Amino acid sequence: MKARRLIDYVLITLKGMAMGAADAVPGISGGTIALVSGIYEELVQTIANVDLSLFKKLFQGRFKDFWRDANGNFVLALGAGVLISYVSFMKMAKYLLEYHPILIKSFFLGLIIASIWYIGKQIPKWTVTNIVFLILGVGIGYYLTTLPGAEVNDSSLYFFICAAVAICAMILPGISGTLILILLGAYSTLSTAIAELDFKKLLVFVSGAVIGLLSFSKVLKWLLRKYKFPTFAVLTGLIIGSIIQIWPWKKVLETKTFGDKTVVVDDVNVWPSAFEGDNQLFLAIVLAIVGFSLIFILERTASKK
Repeated sequence: MKARRLIDYVLITLKGMAMGAADAVPGISGGTIALVSGIYEELVQTIANVDLSLFKKLFQGRFKDFWRDANGNFVLALGAGVLISYVSFMKMAKYLLEYHPILIKSFFLGLIIASIWYIGKQIPKWTVTNIVFLILGVGIGYYLTTLPGAEVNDSSLYFFICAAVAICAMILPGISGTLILILLGAYSTLSTAIAELDFKKLLVFVSGAVIGLLSFSKVLKWLLRKYKFPTFAVLTGLIIGSIIQIWPWKKVLETKTFGDKTVVVDDVNVWPSAFEGDNQLFLAIVLAIVGFSLIFILERTASKK
């Protein structure tokens, strides 16, 4: 691999911030941003390479070998961007989703539509097999969006398992880790822990996330090595199937109250003309175009590398 310069790591940090911001919004996947920005395969391989032999070098005092084999500069730059953005943007995302849901969803809708085009073109030939896997991905993605949100569960063991499952979704393009947390009833627990700096809860979440990530990344690395194009077909399908989750105009059918919070648990997509209230159509279209264009900017940045 060609040696990276400081500006390269700055760009990686910015991509990490984009991933963190995407993961903070229900229905959006940070994995999609990683794939479009050209760092997805390196990310998966880096995570999958973490094993006991790597840490053995650390305990033996071979810090330089450990840092090199762990792809430490890449992990530090990307991780810093993801962490800073996710923690800060989660609060902003909650505000935007509450007070400006149409506008933020329109932006990400444009981004996702462009992502479908970009990821789909990574497959040089759409064979019958790839089309079948595409349809499978669409079915799984759509099914996940139809599941009702679970009740809040404060069990540490349950929160640990939720973290392990959600982190796997976060590195999969098309599946939103935040959406998984909502479906499992753990999203409010995490957001409260971040807002209140509940280190005990945060430690449980991080522990579950690390174990889930290290386990799943090895499976994903194997799939990308052995069945790259069918895997990409499934990922493309996941994004297509889950796109209804981010549709900006919805009619609320059912809500539930958790403490002092009211959460929408069932809604239906409607056309802007049928939306009750200000559909903000002009601004929504503008932001969708901005989101769509952002993918091409990321692609051009990645292709120059």
